[in-house]
Amino acid sequence: MNTPDTATTTETPHPLRWRILGFLGIAQLMLILDVTVVAIALPHIEADLDLSRAALTWTVSAYTLAFGGLMLLGGRLADLVGSKRVVLAGLLIFTAASLVTGLAGSAQMLLGGRVAQGVGAALLSPAGLSLVVTLFAGDERNKALGVWSALGGGGAALGVLLGGLITAGPGWPWVFYINVPIGLIIVAALAVMLPSRGGAAPRGRLDVLGALLVTASSTAVIYALIRAGDHGWLTPATGWLLLAAVIGYAAFAAWQKRARYPLMDVALLARRPVATGTFLILMATALMIAVFFLGTFYFQQARGYGALHTGLLFLPVALATILGAQLTGRTIARLGARALAVGGLIIAAVGMAVPALSTHPAAVVSGVAVAAAGTGVLFVVASATALGQVAPHEAGIASGIVSTFHEFGASIGAAVVSSVAAASLVGDTLTGFRDGFLVAALAAAGAAVVAGLLTPGQPKS
Repeated sequence: MNTPDTATTTETPHPLRWRILGFLGIAQLMLILDVTVVAIALPHIEADLDLSRAALTWTVSAYTLAFGGLMLLGGRLADLVGSKRVVLAGLLIFTAASLVTGLAGSAQMLLGGRVAQGVGAALLSPAGLSLVVTLFAGDERNKALGVWSALGGGGAALGVLLGGLITAGPGWPWVFYINVPIGLIIVAALAVMLPSRGGAAPRGRLDVLGALLVTASSTAVIYALIRAGDHGWLTPATGWLLLAAVIGYAAFAAWQKRARYPLMDVALLARRPVATGTFLILMATALMIAVFFLGTFYFQQARGYGALHTGLLFLPVALATILGAQLTGRTIARLGARALAVGGLIIAAVGMAVPALSTHPAAVVSGVAVAAAGTGVLFVVASATALGQVAPHEAGIASGIVSTFHEFGASIGAAVVSSVAAASLVGDTLTGFRDGFLVAALAAAGAAVVAGLLTPGQPKS
């Protein structure tokens, strides 16, 4: 995304740019952590607030839906009023919402706080990335973007371990409280260090209707998937909700073609590389969240392990994700995106199949670690495919699209496995856990077939 702040960096580099990157990086890390750090705390939140399975699932999905659904709007707002203002506003909203969520004594207050956290994240993340692009140039920009990208995988991995430490220590509210002092320190630092907005006066308008259409349609899908766990997958209500979502998405696409200042370039999304990248990032995130969601309840609820013990058991999973991503980054130019996408999904399917066949703790840990290595491959292939063949002026839009589908994938993954594994989440049987892992394995295998057909082949040298 291009921002009006470019006037600051076209002449001389900002002297505090690396320090600013450090603070922005910590802020972005908080946003990523809040997807996975909550996973370990979910059984404790459920017990303390007496949450239903649906409310429990919305604890994950409400945040990721608001984050993903409003992210493109946040990027557009940064273009119009300046990234500095949007970063600070987003950080303040996220910080205040974290306090509210930690203080929650009911499902309504908890979910309201999570939605507000998602709104703050949707403002902060794209505006922060715009500042990184603006403040750095040349090789420095590539290094800075590398640091920013590494926070995604590292943050998701760190979140599980950190969630175990905090939940086992001061308790689950501190999963949210910890954001408050960190957020206030970053706000104070960035308010002083960030350059003031320069350049031409703002032009254009916000596509609020577009943002509402895509977010409402996605909410209908997630609600249908969560509801299916209690009322059945083939009920009329589920069908009507999914139909409403399809109509909403169609209306969004039609509106984007008519709007003077559209939220998303639908034509860009229709291009094969971008379409492939969004599909792969959605699958990677859905599978990752499925692992965390199922695993945290299996170890803590079915096996009686503590939060810290569970967090430590996920350490091999986190390392496998990072290893898969690192190896892919080194081999993608030689092996090509198609081979790696299909291979990553097959590895994920095999890994998920292990705990579907055996729920022994060792089998679950080893299986999900293998699956995590496969999803690590997908994260790299998705970004490289979607962004590798777009023009420089389209890179920001394409990146925003990929990031949006990243959050939607988390929402879908949590909703599907929650409904499939409903029997185990609310009872004392292991059947639901096996079913959840089996569905994830089948989804990964099916996605491998789609990826083989959809992913562009390696260009001839």
